[in-house]
Amino acid sequence: MSVQEIVRDVAGGAIGYEAGLDALTVAPAAEVDAALGASLRDAFERLFKGGWQPAELHRVVARLGDPVKAALVADGATAYGKRFADVDSRWQEQVARLPGATRRRPDRISLIDSSLGLLIELRRLPVIEVLIPPPGAVADKSDNKILERVRALLAKAESTDFPAEAEAYSAKAQELIARHSIEEALTSADRAEVVPFARRIGVDHPYESEKASLLDAVARANHCHTVWSPELGFSTVFGFDADIDGVELLYTSLLVQANRAMSRDEPAKGKARIKAFRRSFLVAYAIRIGERLAQVTREALQSHSDLLPVLRNRDVQVREVMQKAFPRTVRARGSRIDSLEGWESGRAAADEAELG
Repeated sequence: MSVQEIVRDVAGGAIGYEAGLDALTVAPAAEVDAALGASLRDAFERLFKGGWQPAELHRVVARLGDPVKAALVADGATAYGKRFADVDSRWQEQVARLPGATRRRPDRISLIDSSLGLLIELRRLPVIEVLIPPPGAVADKSDNKILERVRALLAKAESTDFPAEAEAYSAKAQELIARHSIEEALTSADRAEVVPFARRIGVDHPYESEKASLLDAVARANHCHTVWSPELGFSTVFGFDADIDGVELLYTSLLVQANRAMSRDEPAKGKARIKAFRRSFLVAYAIRIGERLAQVTREALQSHSDLLPVLRNRDVQVREVMQKAFPRTVRARGSRIDSLEGWESGRAAADEAELG
C-alpha cells in the first residue's frame, strides 16, 4: 500500500489512526510529506471554497488545544491565498492576523501526528454559507472611516486603566455607531441594492452559551437576529451591514467590560462556586444589557418616527434571509442560575456598563 493510500484510508476511517500513524513514521520522509501536504491542501481548498474564512477555521482548530494544528491552518491559509491574484481585503486581513508558527519546532513524529489529526478534523467540517468571497473571486467591501474611528476609540477604552477615560471613549464610540446606523437606514430606504447580509462572529470558551446570549441581546436591540452554532464556535448575525458593524463592535466592547467586572466581583475561593458565579453573572449581564439597549434604541427612534415603517420592512427582509440560510433552527435552552451572588453582580455590572 502506498503512502498516499495510507493517508487517504486513515482520513476516511478505513485504517485505524494508530496503525496509520505507525506506518507513516517509518515510511520515506519525502513521500509522507508529499502525501500529507497534498491531502491538507485539498482539505483547505474544499473548506475555503465552501465558505470558511481563515479566522473561523483557525478558531475551530485552535479550540482542539494543539498549537501545531493551529499553526498548520495559518500556514495553509497563507499558502492558499498566494495562489490567486484577486483576494478580498477582508480575507487578507484575517490571514495577516493569524498567529505565526509555534516557538518550538515539533519533532517529526509530532508533526506527522498533528498533520494526520488535522486532516481528520478538516474532513469532518461541513461546507457553510459563503459570506466573504474566497480568493479568486473578485469582490470587496469598501472600508468605512466612521467604523475605523469607532474601532480606535474602543481600543483605547479597553486598554486604559482609568474608568473615566474608558467611559469617555466608549460614549463617543456608541454615539458614532448610532449615528451611522440611523443615517444608513434613512439614506438606503429606496435603494434596491441595499439588502441584508450575514456575518459570523466567533464566540470563545469558556461559557460560550452565555456569551452567545449576550451577542443575541446586542443584536436584537440593533435590528439584527442571530443563530448560534455551538459545535462550530460561532454565531451567525443577520442584518444590514451598518447594524451588524455596530453589533460586532459593541458586543466586543461589552464583553471586555463584563470580564473586568466579573473578575473584580467573583468570590475568592471554591472552584464550583466561582464557576456558578461566572455563569450566573453572564446570564444576568446579557439580560440586563438587552433591556438597556432596547430602551436606548426606543429613545433614539422617538425623533425618527418616519423610520418605523422602514425598520419593519427591513426586519422582514432580515428574517427571510435568516430563514433561507437556516430553514430549521432550535430555540436554545436558557442557562441555569445557580448563584444569586453572580446574578445580582451581573445585573449591577450591566447597569454600570458604558453604552454612551
